[in-house]
Amino acid sequence: MSDSSPVRPVAPVLEVWCDLQCPDCRSALEDVRALRARYGDRLELRLRHFPLEKHKHAFAAAQAAEEAAEQGKGWDYVEAVLGRVEELGREGEPFLVEVAGELGLDAEEFDTALIDGRHILIVDADQAEGKAIGVTGTPTYVIDGERLDGGKSQEGLRERIEEIADRLLAAQGA
Repeated sequence: MSDSSPVRPVAPVLEVWCDLQCPDCRSALEDVRALRARYGDRLELRLRHFPLEKHKHAFAAAQAAEEAAEQGKGWDYVEAVLGRVEELGREGEPFLVEVAGELGLDAEEFDTALIDGRHILIVDADQAEGKAIGVTGTPTYVIDGERLDGGKSQEGLRERIEEIADRLLAAQGA
């Protein structure tokens, strides 16, 4: 028997390589929000972790973001932490647990996840893949194989991402 329901095309993917302690990533948040608002589920935004060595708490923040995603509030958590990078810099891991509690997540589970390191492999894999494709700083975007570096300037990047996304969606007839 054949299924005649329409096959929904796979949404183009925009990878956002991010360090959650990075002021430039916080600045990029406005563009990410605008892209999410414009495309909704027609463009898949995928957070990729690229904690920079110069940011002492970025690796823990990346693990915490993975725990937040597991608890169903990944982007909410990312936005909350990025909005307060200075606090993360001053307070470290206790701040990450505090934000989880503010968002109604299981803060105790966050604390445990940071201690037991259950998300380290995901963060390590993202970082290794980022290095392999030439990511050197954050934020960096990858869409349709094109890498766009936002660490130096966000100027014009959202427009370039929109051009590529619009082209990909038009090719799908979406």
